[in-house]
Amino acid sequence: MTKSAMSEENPADLPPSDSDIRRRRIRIRAWRRGLRELDILMGGFVDARVDALGDAELVELEELLDLPDAELLSWLAGGVAPPPERDTALLRAIIAFHTHDGPIH
Repeated sequence: MTKSAMSEENPADLPPSDSDIRRRRIRIRAWRRGLRELDILMGGFVDARVDALGDAELVELEELLDLPDAELLSWLAGGVAPPPERDTALLRAIIAFHTHDGPIH
């Protein structure tokens, strides 16, 4: 049986795409921030939404993950408003993901 025939039978035999690898790296970075609170906030969002994000949003998410923990946590916790250049739809989506205006069950 040829390699292409095997891949058609079981898609799991295919090597991961660059996009898959990138998303896996983002998941690892989101869950290993250093502050447990930030791990939960970023990791929870990433687990739920990273597969639906486009390339531009992945770039923005990677930039957020590069920021210092204290700065990012202050924005996510609502202690400090993010500067205008960081107040984006993605950051607001992360904040909204963890904001509950009613029962969560």
